[in-house]
Amino acid sequence: MASMYHSTRSNAMECSAKRAVLDGLAPDGGLYVTDELGRTPIDLGRVVAQTYRENAADILGTLLDDYTAEEIEACVDAAYGKTFASKEVTPLVSVGDDYILELFWGPTSAFKDVALQMLPQLMSRAASQTSERIMILAATSGDTGKAALAGFADTPNLGITVFYPHGGTSEIQRLQMVTQAGDNVAVGAVRGNFDDTQSAVKRIFGDEELRARLAKQNVVLSSANSINIGRLAPQVVYYFDAYAQLVRQGAIACGDCVDFCVPTGNFGDVLAGYFARRMGLPVRKLIVASNANNVLTDFLATGVYDRNRPFYKTISPSMDILISSNLERLLYYMSDGNASYVAGLMNDLAETGRYKVSDEMLERIQEVFDCGFATDDEAREVMKSCFDEHGYVLDPHTAVAWHVSRNTPKEDGVARIVLSTASPYKFCRDVCAALGVTSEGSDFDCMRALEAASKTHAPAALSALEAASVRFDDVMNADDMSAYVEKKCGELL
Repeated sequence: MASMYHSTRSNAMECSAKRAVLDGLAPDGGLYVTDELGRTPIDLGRVVAQTYRENAADILGTLLDDYTAEEIEACVDAAYGKTFASKEVTPLVSVGDDYILELFWGPTSAFKDVALQMLPQLMSRAASQTSERIMILAATSGDTGKAALAGFADTPNLGITVFYPHGGTSEIQRLQMVTQAGDNVAVGAVRGNFDDTQSAVKRIFGDEELRARLAKQNVVLSSANSINIGRLAPQVVYYFDAYAQLVRQGAIACGDCVDFCVPTGNFGDVLAGYFARRMGLPVRKLIVASNANNVLTDFLATGVYDRNRPFYKTISPSMDILISSNLERLLYYMSDGNASYVAGLMNDLAETGRYKVSDEMLERIQEVFDCGFATDDEAREVMKSCFDEHGYVLDPHTAVAWHVSRNTPKEDGVARIVLSTASPYKFCRDVCAALGVTSEGSDFDCMRALEAASKTHAPAALSALEAASVRFDDVMNADDMSAYVEKKCGELL
């Protein structure tokens, strides 16, 4: 019998994995979860003997088990067959005494590619069994937008509209989005920060009148953010595959515990590690690395989640987030599936901007998670020291995790993997400044300076942006986003 999914806030309505992927967000505003998570453990011996694509087929087939094996294999082939510049998809490299998992070898040079090359495949196969036309909505703090646009561009019966905070991304990230080709894509800048943008997208999903108007046109809305289980599930794979690479390199024996240190803002990337742990991966600790917007660090230390705090624009903009949506899934599992408890916490967050979990739950969370944060200056310092000592160039987000890892005690004999979420060339101006490389001129001048200093090469897709034409220049207030979406549904679908 296939696993059923339901909201984190209620067990009342269940649906298949395919329906959860198509819907993105549960009707009550909660996130889709399954109570079957971890009941079918993954065979580690098999994992270490398989390729990335073989592991992806096994793990996705377990999490999304109403897709047939043939459907999953076709999705995996399309997502990972020829789209990544590394044959390992996500290669693991040794840097000093630790390891870095490079997640940026996809078409947009960010970790989001791993999931967003897969999600359109999952969604299109689910949609083929309905008559619906689907508009994908995504709020991005930088990397999700381009990865989603690249994944969904020109997919039949699917459109995609991406919103990003005006002035809140790196220039390279902005150019990646506003130059995107495709007849079914739209991009809009929103005045405000990422939380303003993300909250507005959630309100659009909850707008019953809009939903009814679109339904008359046979159009439904769905999400490409990590609130979509079809976006989260593919990220579980690279935790298992990183472990397999460690075993094959002789760094650990199969069955040994490992640590992962993960730079995160919306909690999706590190939550995938928690899913892997529940599915049998021997993870000792998941270390959450935050920048100056350290709402997650405070929560993991105190049990109080409080977004009523200053918002900082940092050199790691993809982590400039105060509302970490995926944390809701962790609350569900850590409360042993108490959906009414989670609903109460989310109501507190909506009404007061804060909530507090029980001491018992905090203790359970702290058994699995550790945490730390880095200021911009600390991130710059480790970018410089890592390059000077090891010749390795960190992007600002990975630098946050590298700093936190360096300041989090290790357990003897436990290997530690730091997740690298983006190519440094996406943030070349800040990287050049940190390394002491002359960075005057355009961002593309900075790219060339970084190439010369590091003896590495910028990804071709990023270099090509210099000559690309801007297609999208819409700027709007958050209150205007709903009308923009409805207009684009009419134009693109």
